[in-house]
This record gives sequence, C-alpha cells and structure tokens, in this order.
Amino acid sequence: MAEEARRERSPGIKLLFVALIGMVLIVPLMLIYALVYDRQEQAGTAQAAINAGWGGPQVLSGPLIVVPFRTTQTQNETVDGRQVSRVVEVEKLFYISPVENKVATKVDPEERRKSIYRSVLFTAQIKGTAKFALPADLARFGVTRERLMWDRAELRVGASDARGLTTGGTLTANGTPLGVQPGKGPGASGGQGFFAFLNWDGQGELAVDYAFGLRGSRSISLVPRGGSTNWQVNSAWASPSFNGAFLPEKPQISDKGFTAHYNVDKLALGQPPVGMEDYGVPSFGDESYRSSRMMAAESATSSDNVSAGGANEVISGSSLALTVSLIEPVNLYSKVDRSVKYGFLFIGFTFLAFLLFDVVGGARVAAAEYLLTGAGLVLFFVLLLAFSEVIGFTGAYLLASAAIIGLLSSYSAAVLNSWRRGRFVGALLIGLYALLFVLLNLEAWSLVIGSLLLFVALAGVMYATRKVDWGAVGKREVEV
Repeated sequence: MAEEARRERSPGIKLLFVALIGMVLIVPLMLIYALVYDRQEQAGTAQAAINAGWGGPQVLSGPLIVVPFRTTQTQNETVDGRQVSRVVEVEKLFYISPVENKVATKVDPEERRKSIYRSVLFTAQIKGTAKFALPADLARFGVTRERLMWDRAELRVGASDARGLTTGGTLTANGTPLGVQPGKGPGASGGQGFFAFLNWDGQGELAVDYAFGLRGSRSISLVPRGGSTNWQVNSAWASPSFNGAFLPEKPQISDKGFTAHYNVDKLALGQPPVGMEDYGVPSFGDESYRSSRMMAAESATSSDNVSAGGANEVISGSSLALTVSLIEPVNLYSKVDRSVKYGFLFIGFTFLAFLLFDVVGGARVAAAEYLLTGAGLVLFFVLLLAFSEVIGFTGAYLLASAAIIGLLSSYSAAVLNSWRRGRFVGALLIGLYALLFVLLNLEAWSLVIGSLLLFVALAGVMYATRKVDWGAVGKREVEV
C-alpha cells in the first residue's frame, strides 16, 4: 500500500463551492415555476370549456324602465360652401331607475369535472320587488311628460350571460303579468337579459315583481341603481369571497354555507333617478372589463357547440357592482407556486448540514453528492404539483414529503458514512417540510416565522463554526 498526501480545499473555498452548486439549482427551480404556471393555464382552459355550455360570471342589473321620447336639436350642415343650421326632431331614450329595489338570491353550487380539473358552477333563483315613481320636478331633468311615448315603454332586466337564462322569467306590473321577450337588457349587463312592454303612463307609483332562474360560474354580481338597493344572497357554498364597490353587512359564513346582506343608498351611487344616460355601461379602459372580455373569449373558443349568440361577452358591469364569488377552499396552484419560492430554504439548510458535517465532522461530500441531493429536493415540488391535481394539496404534500425524506435520509447515511447523521438529515427535512406547511397555511405570519427561523439557523451555524479557520488549508492522508 502506498500513501500520498493530498491537499484539501480550505473551509472557505468549500463554502463558496457549495454556494455555486446551489446557484446552479436555480435553473430547475425556475423550470418548475414555469411548469406550475403552465398547469394553471391548462386548468383555466379546462374550466372555461366546462363553463362554456353552462354560463360565465353573471352580472345582474335592473329592473329599469326605458321610455322613448321625441325632442328637437339643432344640426349644422355645409350647403354650397355655407354653414346652414336647421332644427330637426330626433328620438331618444329616457331611463327611469327604481326608487326602491329589493332582491333575494339563492345560489345552489355544484362542481363539474373535466379529466382531473374541476370548475365551480351554480344555479341561482332571483326574486325581487321594485317600486318606480317619476320625480315631481321631472322637467328639471330635461324632459316633460307630454314628450314621453308611454305606448312604447319597456321594462328591462339584465343578466350578462344570456346562456344562463334557461328557465325564463316572469314580470308583473301592479299585479298584471307581462309578456317577456328576450334581449334589451340594461347596459350594465351588456344589453343581455329580457324585457317586456309596459302599460304605465307615469302617473302614481308602479310596483314591479320579477323572478327568474339563472345559471353561471365563479361569481354573481348585482349593479345597484336608483334609490335604495337591498340585496340578500344565501348559498350552501362555504367559501365565498365578497368584493366589488360595497361589502355586505356582517355576512354569516359557516360550514353549511353563507348569508350576505347588502344595503346601498342612492347617495352612494352618484346617479340621478332619471336621465338620458344608461348608467353602469363599462368603459373599454376598465381592467375588470378587459378581464371579463378575455374570460368570455376563452369560454367561446373552448367549445365547438357555442353559437355566435352564445359567445356574447361577459360584461363586468359598472364599477359599482356588488360581487359574490364562489372560490375553491384550496387553490392548489397558488400554494404550489408559493412552496416553490421556498425551494432555496430547503436546499440551503440541507447543503448547510452537509457542509458542517464536512468541515466540522470530517465527512467528505463530493460535488456530485451535493447535486444529487439538490435534485431530490427539487423533485419534491414536481411530485407535489403532480399529486395535488389528483388527490388534493394536503394529501399530495404528505405523500411527496414522505417520499423525499425517506430517499434523502437513506442517501445521506451512505454519503456521510453514518446512520446517525442520516437520521439527523431526515429530522431536519421533517422540520423543514412541517414548517413550510405551516407557512403556506398562515400566510399573514409567514414573514415573521421565516425571519425568526433564519435568525435561529444563523445563530446555530455561528456557534457550530466558531472555531473553524475558514482560510486554513489542511491535509488528509489517503491510501492508494
């Protein structure tokens, strides 16, 4: 047997070397991050395909009375090079908002699946009572009763995705049933909905009762208009999200569902009770309008059965809309996405343990062994994503973490030449995976918990390496 002395790297060089290997692992982590995004896009496409034959997010508006009227206006024209003004009679529309609107909505949710993907759909029953009355000083709003064409008055109710109006609708005015016709919804619903011709001359108060069934997905919204708006929503879905211009008053949420109650006064809307403008029409620069257009386009193109009429845009409605969304209790893609961001925490702590065993404990860890260990840590996130789509996030997390902990504990025992050290690495990984699960579920406290963990880890490393000479170069006897 011959012996020769081989010079080793200094501890400082080893630390730099391990840091470089960790930097190399940025590439697979970024690829996994992109994979999560791609799978989320596929899930969105599948959900759009499910929703295409059912109905998209629904925006309710109305009831609203629309009455044509004739008025005169001056037009300037150029005749033989001269400016000529003439007075012409034109027809415009006069919009009358309710002085009071009470709406009750019952939302029955259900889940539909396509392959491994699912989407939350709902069937809603809408019942409401509205009261109308013309202002006493009507002329101050730019029109007189004599100019209004009451024989062509219409009562309009809106639902932004008309495909969801499967059970029709009923309208009564002062107890008299009206013949319902499709289309001509208010502008806040993108012109979608239904209407009826109305026999009312503007005298006295008009009481309107309406009811209809509606199918949709993801969310249901109501655009308030006129005097006071009272909206009560209840559902068996236990995970609602309340957003929009106004929040409900003390919503009640339990495992059996939720109940939400909205009260919106006319002063909060900033709209006159009557006028020649259809308030609530979304602007093309509105971000919510653009996103709803994109969602409608996806729904229209993802199914061959969608006709031109069924591909109508889902209009987000006015910026004053009240919105209730049916969200999934666990958004697995967002949790997997957040967990990937903690990937360097796992790699850093595991590599640090190996480095301490190398520098302080005398075990030698080669570059290939660091890389294989890092590959196992990165593989955890792929397993987590794949299993989550099938068995849910919690089950996938337990299964993927158990597999990686078992694999790396056994490998560490072989690399570090000690089952005791392998068990230490396994215990370290168990603690890290348990901590990550807590961080994912306690998002508000994640920064506090993470910063305290890093502080404790740094203090531990400082204590363990307090006697290490990072610049020293040692020798190790090697038998050949």
